[in-house]
Amino acid sequence: MPTVNSNNKTLLDPKATAQAGFEALRQARPREALSHFDQLVGVGVADASVYCAMAIAHHRLNSAVNASKAIDQALLLAGANFQMLLLKADMLAEQGAHREASGNYLAAVRSVPPGEQLSPALLTEFERAKRCCDAYADEWEASIRKRLAGSAASASATTSRVSDAVDILFGHKKVYPQQPRYFHLPGLAAVPFFDPAAFAWVAELESHTAGIRAELEVVMRDHAAFKPYVEGNPNRPNAVQNSQNGMLNNPDWSAFYLWKAGKLVAENAARCPNTVKALEAVPLTHIPNRSPSVLFSLLRPGAHIPPHNGLINTRLIGHLPLIVPGQCRLRVGNETREWRQGKVWLFDDTIEHEAWNDSKETRVILLFEINRPDISETEHQLISDVFEALDAHSGQTPEWEI
Repeated sequence: MPTVNSNNKTLLDPKATAQAGFEALRQARPREALSHFDQLVGVGVADASVYCAMAIAHHRLNSAVNASKAIDQALLLAGANFQMLLLKADMLAEQGAHREASGNYLAAVRSVPPGEQLSPALLTEFERAKRCCDAYADEWEASIRKRLAGSAASASATTSRVSDAVDILFGHKKVYPQQPRYFHLPGLAAVPFFDPAAFAWVAELESHTAGIRAELEVVMRDHAAFKPYVEGNPNRPNAVQNSQNGMLNNPDWSAFYLWKAGKLVAENAARCPNTVKALEAVPLTHIPNRSPSVLFSLLRPGAHIPPHNGLINTRLIGHLPLIVPGQCRLRVGNETREWRQGKVWLFDDTIEHEAWNDSKETRVILLFEINRPDISETEHQLISDVFEALDAHSGQTPEWEI
């Protein structure tokens, strides 16, 4: 309908005026197009498409200020519109405002819902926007890494955490927080692997590798000695058991326990006296009915332990590799390592982790749990009190796994 004044005198037909402006723009007559669009703005009926077309017209006339004002008004009316955001990004890039251009290219890409079917023309523009994002990211990352490499601080301090932060900043790595499935003590740093050199007892335990392995090899002759690490229990909810990603009752990941849920497995311990003796130097976690658990952990050829998180973040898991055929690795968060026979490592299992045995032989480690060194003895005692109170209240012995 035409726009009218108070005297009912026809002033403007908005639809026809807009169509005339779009046609003039299509035929590369930007000044004529603007004359039509300005009329629409003057009577207050210009919509987002009109402002976007005005931005294109001003851009073709090299009027950057007016083009910027028009596209901003279009976005104000339309919201996160892919084509409008891309136009703004392109204009900013031409002006040399690369930081702002990068943000708008990224906003344009994110404005398209995952899986949305785009026309061939829009898909081409979408791919171009992604390439622009990648190009800016590559330039900034190279600049940052060059600055870090030339920094005096890089020669005098450990920079791995800063390097990890840059990897996260540019999407090469993810943030993996502690996500314990049962008990979370706040304020602890999410450190995937701890430095074994900081633990005085590690060298002593490593010195017993040959003797421990000898006892393991005898146990392995008994094919019934190892049981699946994740065993079904009729008293546990089906949802919990079904969440084990194919490892439930799967012998590919099996265990032979020396301690289990805080209690010595006397029959098994009697078969491995040197191993039990070697562990006397290790500050094992002690929580009634739960810890320590110490076991030989066996992973068969080709097996994969899927990503998972441990129960409680007040401990570390220790591994002493005993039979390591190669091509066997563990990922904790962003960091993946290969086991080396006789070399202990310690990690926070409440950070997402997974393991592989890509070899054609069985891999076996001695697995144990210790208290985190950044928790006081008083706190450890109070944590133990918490679990004892839980058990006393329920009157039942808990189902617990390492």
